[in-house]
Amino acid sequence: MIKVLIWGIGGRMGKNILEGLSAFDNAEAVGGVDKFADPSQFSVPVFKSGKDVNVDADVIIDFSRPDALDEILEYALAHKTGIMLATTGYSAEQQQAIDKASQSIAVFQSSNMSLGVNLLIELCRKASQVLGEKFDIEIIEQHHNQKVDSPSGTALSIANAINEEFDNSKEYVYGRHDKNCRRTDKEIGIHAIRGGTIVGKHDVLFIGKDEVITISHEAQSRAVFAQGAIRAGIFLSTKTSGKYSMKDLLQSATK
Repeated sequence: MIKVLIWGIGGRMGKNILEGLSAFDNAEAVGGVDKFADPSQFSVPVFKSGKDVNVDADVIIDFSRPDALDEILEYALAHKTGIMLATTGYSAEQQQAIDKASQSIAVFQSSNMSLGVNLLIELCRKASQVLGEKFDIEIIEQHHNQKVDSPSGTALSIANAINEEFDNSKEYVYGRHDKNCRRTDKEIGIHAIRGGTIVGKHDVLFIGKDEVITISHEAQSRAVFAQGAIRAGIFLSTKTSGKYSMKDLLQSATK
Protein backbone atom coordinates (compact mmCIF):
# COMPACT_ATOMS: atom_id res chain seq x y z
CA MET A 1 0.00 0.00 0.00
CA ILE A 2 1.43 3.37 -1.06
CA LYS A 3 1.35 5.91 1.76
CA VAL A 4 0.43 9.45 0.71
CA LEU A 5 1.05 12.68 2.63
CA ILE A 6 -1.21 15.49 1.35
CA TRP A 7 0.35 18.96 1.57
CA GLY A 8 -2.38 21.58 1.60
CA ILE A 9 -4.99 19.08 2.78
CA GLY A 10 -7.34 21.83 3.98
CA GLY A 11 -7.76 23.36 0.52
CA ARG A 12 -10.28 22.41 -2.14
CA MET A 13 -7.89 20.11 -3.98
CA GLY A 14 -6.44 18.67 -0.78
CA LYS A 15 -9.90 17.55 0.29
CA ASN A 16 -10.54 16.11 -3.17
CA ILE A 17 -7.30 14.12 -2.98
CA LEU A 18 -8.29 12.72 0.41
CA GLU A 19 -11.71 11.73 -0.87
CA GLY A 20 -10.35 10.40 -4.15
CA LEU A 21 -7.86 8.08 -2.45
CA SER A 22 -10.77 6.04 -1.07
CA ALA A 23 -11.34 4.70 -4.59
CA PHE A 24 -7.83 3.26 -4.86
CA ASP A 25 -6.94 -0.11 -3.38
CA ASN A 26 -3.17 0.43 -3.66
CA ALA A 27 -2.82 3.88 -2.07
CA GLU A 28 -3.99 5.56 1.12
CA ALA A 29 -3.64 8.89 2.90
CA VAL A 30 -1.56 8.71 6.07
CA GLY A 31 -1.77 12.40 6.94
CA GLY A 32 -1.75 15.96 5.76
CA VAL A 33 0.10 19.24 6.30
CA ASP A 34 -1.81 22.52 6.51
CA LYS A 35 -1.20 25.29 9.04
CA PHE A 36 -4.72 26.65 8.52
CA ALA A 37 -6.72 23.41 8.70
CA ASP A 38 -8.67 22.17 11.72
CA PRO A 39 -7.33 18.64 12.44
CA SER A 40 -10.63 17.59 14.01
CA GLN A 41 -12.32 17.85 10.60
CA PHE A 42 -10.24 15.11 8.98
CA SER A 43 -10.05 11.32 9.16
CA VAL A 44 -6.23 11.39 9.07
CA PRO A 45 -3.75 13.30 11.25
CA VAL A 46 -3.13 16.85 10.09
CA PHE A 47 0.09 18.68 11.01
CA LYS A 48 0.80 22.40 11.08
CA SER A 49 4.23 22.03 9.48
CA GLY A 50 6.59 19.47 8.02
CA LYS A 51 8.59 19.48 11.25
CA ASP A 52 5.53 18.15 13.11
CA VAL A 53 4.92 15.16 10.79
CA ASN A 54 5.32 11.88 12.68
CA VAL A 55 3.98 9.43 10.07
CA ASP A 56 5.86 7.60 7.35
CA ALA A 57 5.00 8.46 3.74
CA ASP A 58 6.10 7.11 0.38
CA VAL A 59 5.07 10.18 -1.59
CA ILE A 60 3.87 13.75 -1.07
CA ILE A 61 1.02 15.16 -3.14
CA ASP A 62 1.15 18.96 -2.99
CA PHE A 63 -1.71 21.31 -3.77
CA SER A 64 -0.71 24.16 -1.47
CA ARG A 65 0.91 27.50 -2.36
CA PRO A 66 4.29 28.54 -3.81
CA ASP A 67 5.40 29.95 -0.45
CA ALA A 68 5.27 26.44 1.04
CA LEU A 69 7.91 25.11 -1.36
CA ASP A 70 10.96 25.57 0.89
CA GLU A 71 9.33 23.58 3.67
CA ILE A 72 8.18 20.84 1.29
CA LEU A 73 11.63 20.45 -0.26
CA GLU A 74 13.28 20.45 3.17
CA TYR A 75 11.02 17.64 4.37
CA ALA A 76 11.21 15.64 1.13
CA LEU A 77 14.99 15.80 0.91
CA ALA A 78 15.43 14.92 4.59
CA HIS A 79 13.13 11.89 4.32
CA LYS A 80 13.97 10.92 0.72
CA THR A 81 10.29 11.20 -0.20
CA GLY A 82 9.08 11.75 -3.75
CA ILE A 83 6.97 14.85 -4.32
CA MET A 84 4.13 15.44 -6.78
CA LEU A 85 3.93 19.21 -7.29
CA ALA A 86 0.67 20.51 -8.74
CA THR A 87 1.03 24.01 -7.31
CA THR A 88 1.66 26.77 -9.87
CA GLY A 89 3.11 30.28 -9.72
CA TYR A 90 6.70 29.41 -8.78
CA SER A 91 9.44 31.98 -9.32
CA ALA A 92 12.50 31.24 -11.46
CA GLU A 93 14.55 30.73 -8.29
CA GLN A 94 12.00 28.29 -6.89
CA GLN A 95 11.97 26.35 -10.15
CA GLN A 96 15.74 26.05 -9.94
CA ALA A 97 15.41 24.64 -6.41
CA ILE A 98 12.86 22.08 -7.68
CA ASP A 99 15.16 21.01 -10.52
CA LYS A 100 18.09 20.68 -8.13
CA ALA A 101 16.03 18.57 -5.71
CA SER A 102 15.13 16.18 -8.54
CA GLN A 103 18.77 15.11 -8.62
CA SER A 104 18.28 13.53 -5.19
CA ILE A 105 14.58 12.62 -5.06
CA ALA A 106 11.81 11.88 -7.53
CA VAL A 107 9.84 14.99 -8.53
CA PHE A 108 6.66 14.99 -10.61
CA GLN A 109 5.61 18.44 -11.73
CA SER A 110 2.61 19.46 -13.80
CA SER A 111 0.61 22.68 -14.03
CA ASN A 112 -2.52 20.63 -14.73
CA MET A 113 -3.24 17.04 -13.72
CA SER A 114 -6.14 16.53 -16.13
CA LEU A 115 -5.65 13.96 -18.89
CA GLY A 116 -7.92 16.07 -21.12
CA VAL A 117 -5.83 19.22 -20.68
CA ASN A 118 -2.66 17.38 -21.58
CA LEU A 119 -4.38 16.04 -24.68
CA LEU A 120 -5.38 19.63 -25.53
CA ILE A 121 -1.71 20.62 -25.32
CA GLU A 122 -0.73 17.92 -27.80
CA LEU A 123 -3.55 18.99 -30.15
CA CYS A 124 -2.30 22.58 -29.97
CA ARG A 125 1.17 21.41 -30.92
CA LYS A 126 -0.25 19.67 -33.98
CA ALA A 127 -2.38 22.67 -34.93
CA SER A 128 0.69 24.91 -34.73
CA GLN A 129 2.61 22.60 -37.04
CA VAL A 130 -0.19 22.52 -39.62
CA LEU A 131 -1.37 26.14 -39.51
CA GLY A 132 1.98 27.84 -39.06
CA GLU A 133 2.50 31.59 -39.06
CA LYS A 134 -0.66 32.41 -41.02
CA PHE A 135 -2.88 32.09 -37.92
CA ASP A 136 -2.92 34.37 -34.88
CA ILE A 137 -3.00 32.54 -31.56
CA GLU A 138 -4.93 33.63 -28.48
CA ILE A 139 -5.34 31.76 -25.18
CA ILE A 140 -8.23 32.52 -22.82
CA GLU A 141 -8.25 30.91 -19.38
CA GLN A 142 -11.07 31.07 -16.83
CA HIS A 143 -10.92 30.16 -13.13
CA HIS A 144 -12.76 30.76 -9.87
CA ASN A 145 -12.46 34.05 -8.01
CA GLN A 146 -10.19 32.59 -5.31
CA LYS A 147 -7.33 31.67 -7.66
CA VAL A 148 -4.23 33.70 -6.85
CA ASP A 149 -1.83 33.35 -9.78
CA SER A 150 -2.56 34.82 -13.20
CA PRO A 151 -2.30 33.72 -15.91
CA SER A 152 -2.80 30.10 -14.91
CA GLY A 153 0.10 27.69 -15.00
CA THR A 154 -1.87 25.65 -17.51
CA ALA A 155 -2.24 28.62 -19.87
CA LEU A 156 1.51 29.15 -19.74
CA SER A 157 2.12 25.44 -20.37
CA ILE A 158 -0.10 25.64 -23.45
CA ALA A 159 1.69 28.76 -24.65
CA ASN A 160 5.11 27.20 -24.07
CA ALA A 161 4.16 24.06 -26.00
CA ILE A 162 2.93 26.14 -28.94
CA ASN A 163 5.99 28.38 -28.81
CA GLU A 164 8.29 25.38 -29.03
CA GLU A 165 6.76 24.62 -32.42
CA PHE A 166 7.87 28.09 -33.54
CA ASP A 167 11.42 27.77 -32.16
CA ASN A 168 10.42 29.95 -29.19
CA SER A 169 10.10 32.98 -31.45
CA LYS A 170 6.74 34.11 -30.09
CA GLU A 171 6.21 36.91 -27.57
CA TYR A 172 3.59 36.54 -24.82
CA VAL A 173 1.24 39.49 -24.55
CA TYR A 174 -1.02 39.66 -21.49
CA GLY A 175 -4.34 41.45 -21.88
CA ARG A 176 -3.06 44.24 -24.13
CA HIS A 177 -4.48 46.93 -21.83
CA ASP A 178 -1.23 48.91 -22.03
CA LYS A 179 -0.57 48.45 -25.76
CA ASN A 180 -1.44 51.09 -28.34
CA CYS A 181 -0.39 49.35 -31.50
CA ARG A 182 -1.53 46.68 -33.91
CA ARG A 183 -1.09 43.02 -33.16
CA THR A 184 1.99 41.42 -34.71
CA ASP A 185 2.31 37.86 -36.02
CA LYS A 186 4.93 37.16 -33.33
CA GLU A 187 2.44 37.35 -30.46
CA ILE A 188 0.60 34.77 -28.40
CA GLY A 189 -2.14 36.59 -26.53
CA ILE A 190 -2.93 35.28 -23.04
CA HIS A 191 -6.03 36.48 -21.17
CA ALA A 192 -7.26 35.62 -17.67
CA ILE A 193 -10.83 35.64 -16.37
CA ARG A 194 -11.64 35.22 -12.67
CA GLY A 195 -15.13 34.74 -11.29
CA GLY A 196 -17.54 32.63 -9.30
CA THR A 197 -16.78 28.95 -8.95
CA ILE A 198 -15.34 28.16 -12.39
CA VAL A 199 -13.16 25.09 -11.87
CA GLY A 200 -11.04 25.65 -14.96
CA LYS A 201 -11.59 26.39 -18.64
CA HIS A 202 -9.02 26.92 -21.37
CA ASP A 203 -9.76 27.99 -24.93
CA VAL A 204 -7.02 28.20 -27.56
CA LEU A 205 -8.00 30.14 -30.67
CA PHE A 206 -6.13 29.83 -33.96
CA ILE A 207 -7.45 32.80 -35.90
CA GLY A 208 -6.87 33.02 -39.64
CA LYS A 209 -8.41 34.78 -42.61
CA ASP A 210 -12.15 34.03 -42.60
CA GLU A 211 -11.90 31.13 -40.14
CA VAL A 212 -11.29 30.41 -36.47
CA ILE A 213 -10.27 27.08 -35.00
CA THR A 214 -10.91 26.69 -31.26
CA ILE A 215 -9.49 23.92 -29.12
CA SER A 216 -11.17 23.90 -25.73
CA HIS A 217 -11.20 22.04 -22.43
CA GLU A 218 -13.42 22.61 -19.41
CA ALA A 219 -13.10 20.83 -16.09
CA GLN A 220 -16.53 20.46 -14.49
CA SER A 221 -15.25 19.23 -11.13
CA ARG A 222 -11.95 19.02 -9.28
CA ALA A 223 -12.25 15.24 -9.20
CA VAL A 224 -10.54 15.02 -12.60
CA PHE A 225 -7.46 16.73 -11.17
CA ALA A 226 -7.52 14.60 -8.02
CA GLN A 227 -7.61 11.36 -10.00
CA GLY A 228 -4.69 12.46 -12.15
CA ALA A 229 -2.68 13.57 -9.12
CA ILE A 230 -3.20 10.27 -7.33
CA ARG A 231 -2.17 8.34 -10.42
CA ALA A 232 0.93 10.53 -10.63
CA GLY A 233 1.72 9.84 -6.96
CA ILE A 234 1.45 6.10 -7.52
CA PHE A 235 3.69 6.40 -10.58
CA LEU A 236 6.21 8.45 -8.61
CA SER A 237 6.41 5.93 -5.76
CA THR A 238 8.36 3.59 -8.08
CA LYS A 239 11.06 6.23 -8.75
CA THR A 240 14.04 7.20 -6.62
CA SER A 241 15.11 10.41 -8.38
CA GLY A 242 14.58 12.43 -11.52
CA LYS A 243 12.07 14.88 -12.97
CA TYR A 244 8.78 13.59 -14.37
CA SER A 245 5.66 15.04 -15.98
CA MET A 246 2.25 14.05 -17.31
CA LYS A 247 3.89 12.96 -20.56
CA ASP A 248 5.84 10.30 -18.62
CA LEU A 249 2.68 9.16 -16.87
CA LEU A 250 0.72 8.94 -20.12
CA GLN A 251 3.53 7.01 -21.82
CA SER A 252 3.71 4.54 -18.94
CA ALA A 253 -0.04 3.96 -19.16
CA THR A 254 0.18 2.97 -22.84
CA LYS A 255 2.99 0.45 -22.40
